[in-house]
Amino acid sequence: MKNIGLSLSVVVLMAACTNGDDAQATGNNSTEVQPLAQISPVDRKPFETTEIASFDEPWAMTFLPDGRMLVSEKSGKLQLVDDKGQKTEISGLPKVAYGGQGGFGDIILAPDFANSNMVYLSWAEAGEDDTRGAVVGRAELVLTDQKPALKKLETIWTQIPKVTGKGHFSHRLAFSPDGQYLFIGSGDRQKFDPAQDMASNLGKVIRIYPDGTVPKDNPFVDQEGALPEIWSLGHRNILGLAFDSEGQLWNQEMGPRDGDELNLVQRGANYGYPIVSEGDHYDGKKIPNHDTRPEFEAPKVAWVPTIAPGGLIFYSGDLFPAWKGNAFIGGLASEALIRVSFDGDSAKEAERFLMKNRIREVEQGPDGAVYVLEDGEDGRMLKLTPVK
Repeated sequence: MKNIGLSLSVVVLMAACTNGDDAQATGNNSTEVQPLAQISPVDRKPFETTEIASFDEPWAMTFLPDGRMLVSEKSGKLQLVDDKGQKTEISGLPKVAYGGQGGFGDIILAPDFANSNMVYLSWAEAGEDDTRGAVVGRAELVLTDQKPALKKLETIWTQIPKVTGKGHFSHRLAFSPDGQYLFIGSGDRQKFDPAQDMASNLGKVIRIYPDGTVPKDNPFVDQEGALPEIWSLGHRNILGLAFDSEGQLWNQEMGPRDGDELNLVQRGANYGYPIVSEGDHYDGKKIPNHDTRPEFEAPKVAWVPTIAPGGLIFYSGDLFPAWKGNAFIGGLASEALIRVSFDGDSAKEAERFLMKNRIREVEQGPDGAVYVLEDGEDGRMLKLTPVK
């Protein structure tokens, strides 16, 4: 039975164990339900906000070693931003298939950026017969010339197959803490069944080397008919991918109608979509909960009603010492910044800060400040620092 309509929201806690659609346009399977009344949204915040700059549909950001930032804009632009908010557009970007949820996606630095100047980026690419798919590439970021540019851009991974539609590209990126592996969130492209199809990399978490080749110890390398880059499966629309301080990989993904998930991503695990979910289809058709199918890995936290998650970080700074080890998730439909606390492998929503705008991205700055990007036209970058 779905736990819908309890207070403003309901947090579903799972002992082994997040929904909403970007389109807004949106183990152990025992379940405990905790009404959000116990975790009321916070109007009085422990931080003050400083506006740094505004952007046209910003999607992702990352910090350079010198403290400047790279910010992607969905229409296909990459901005170099200093701490005063001065923006310089970077040239050499690929042509993106812009529209719906598609366009320019993530941007992260190579682990050896200090020596290589390499960055990794993702975008939606057009195919034949009005199809589209996410791709991941890498390029050299040249900042020494008068005009900053990406050079020697090469594609290292692509979604298979390209399909029609403009949703659920996901294309979030994260390097393992040791820098050896690149993980990619690949959405189901609103096609449902490919999330369980091992001949497709849709609805999967992908693990490859930084050059795009596949590690021989991936879980499905020797499985006939399976794409070797698959690390885990049964995912929907992954819009956050991050490692915690213990080196564990987590994702957050939008569920269908409700049932957003925060997952501990484990080698070879199947998270069950579209066979199970904590939400239901938009047409009202019911989807069985995870506890009906214990062979599928259940989320650590599920949100009913939706928060529509965007962006994910694990906080490690000193500016907010009480938040060390906590996760932060941007809320789109919920227009919030959501703090998640942990006790071993269990997790729960600990606090929800009302931001009054859709939050697309969250990052931690070099000084320990938290930065967020608002979604949409004139989306602002806000720096969050402790109240003085």
